[in-house]
Formats: sequence, C-alpha cells, structure tokens
Amino acid sequence: MNDLRISVIQTDLYWEQADKNLSHFDRLIDTILQPVDLIVLPEMFNTGFSINPEQCSETMDGRSVAFLKHKAAQTKAVILATILIREANRFYNRLIAMYPGGQCETYDKRHLFRLSEEYKIFHGGDKKCLLHINDWKVLPLICYDLRFPVWSKNTWKDGAYEYDLLLYTANWPASRAPVWKTLLMARAMENQVCVAGVNRIGYDGHQTWHSGDSMVIDGKGMVLFAADPGRETVHTQKLSGSDLELFRDSFTVGMDWDLFSINQNG
Repeated sequence: MNDLRISVIQTDLYWEQADKNLSHFDRLIDTILQPVDLIVLPEMFNTGFSINPEQCSETMDGRSVAFLKHKAAQTKAVILATILIREANRFYNRLIAMYPGGQCETYDKRHLFRLSEEYKIFHGGDKKCLLHINDWKVLPLICYDLRFPVWSKNTWKDGAYEYDLLLYTANWPASRAPVWKTLLMARAMENQVCVAGVNRIGYDGHQTWHSGDSMVIDGKGMVLFAADPGRETVHTQKLSGSDLELFRDSFTVGMDWDLFSINQNG
C-alpha cells in the first residue's frame, strides 16, 4: 500500500449561514499548501448540524456541492463533507466524497440521532460507501454512526480486508467528548484500520458547545494526532501503508473475526 496524506479541518461553523461557511472553508482549504490525497470537513460543514430543512437543505446541483467540486479540482484531492440534501420530497444528511475530476460518491447517514428531531425529519440510508483513494479503501461514516460498531465492522476474506481507513465527520458535543475519543480508538483496534474523526468547535444555534477533539489514529489504536480542544486547526497527517500492512501481517486477528450479516431493516 502507498502512504496516504489526509488533511483534517477542525473549526467553528456559522449557524445556518451557508454563504459565510463556504467563504470560511474556501480560506481554510487554501492554507493547505502541500499535496494531499484527502481533505475532511466537519458534518454539515455549510450550516452546522441543523434540523431546519426548509432553510438549510440544498439539492445535489446546489451551491455547496458546486463548492466542493471546485475545491477538489483546485487541490487535486478528494474532499469529504456532509450536506443537508433535499431529494424527491425527502431530506438526507448526505456525505459527499468529491473527486478532483468532478465525480462524486455519496453516503446517507444510517443512524439518525434520537435526542434531536433528526430521526423524525431525515430519511436514513441503508448502504455503505467504499471509496478508493491512492490504493487505500476508505469507509466514511457520520457522527452518531460511531456508536454502532456492527455498521463499521471490517471483514477479512482471502487475505484481503474490506477497508483500510475509517472516517467520521461530526458535530459531536463536548459533553460527550470522552465517548467520542474512546470509541474512535476502539474502532481502530477492533477493525485493524486507521481512523480519523473530524469534529467542529464552538457553540451551535442551540448554545451547545463543541470542543472538536479531532483525531487521527493508527491501526493499533495509537493516536497519531489530536487537535487541541476548542482551537481551529488545519492538520495534515501521513498514514503509512507499509506500517498498516506489517501490523496486519504480524497480528492476524482478522483471520479469526466472526462471520455475520446485517439486517438493513433492523
């Protein structure tokens, strides 16, 4: 496997103000001066975690998707973020993985948060999305998905792992930061994959504080990078493909994983 260079952006978000957020991320992305393979933004990067679809939802040909397309072409990197999408009279918390050539892949958030109205207003997805970036297989998920290990469980078959890097883009409140940090490390250990969690900082429109605590973790569960809580951060981390392969070859837990299937309607 090649090495993978990933940039994570931890920042505050303007509440339900897409114009300001797009301008803000335009500036932040432009501070990444070195070549990278992947840039990850917080959940609902253009509005903050809003459940106000009448004001905040967009279509797939809207300005925020166009912005991601422009910046992916400019940086020659895959850019990953989520947007509140309106489609066929339904609303989705949709992850967009935009490639430099203009093509994109999507994932609709599977687990909708029951402590907000998300699960009543949005439509949950039922399919995962596996990205291929510079010889790495990448599984992107969204915020509350982190609490459900079956949905992210890696598999091993005929000497090959289903994926190599697990990503979470989030608006995860500071009151539950210990859970966030613990589960990110656990997902790396149990799946023998690198993990990156990218979270926002600042107060949202409900005056809920977010500390960020964005992290990049290797396949052993060791923290390679941890952003300072509450501080805007743009950080680029190199993930070693050879280190991950060596660890997997010497510690062959994947060969003993249990076989399972998922009931998508459960």
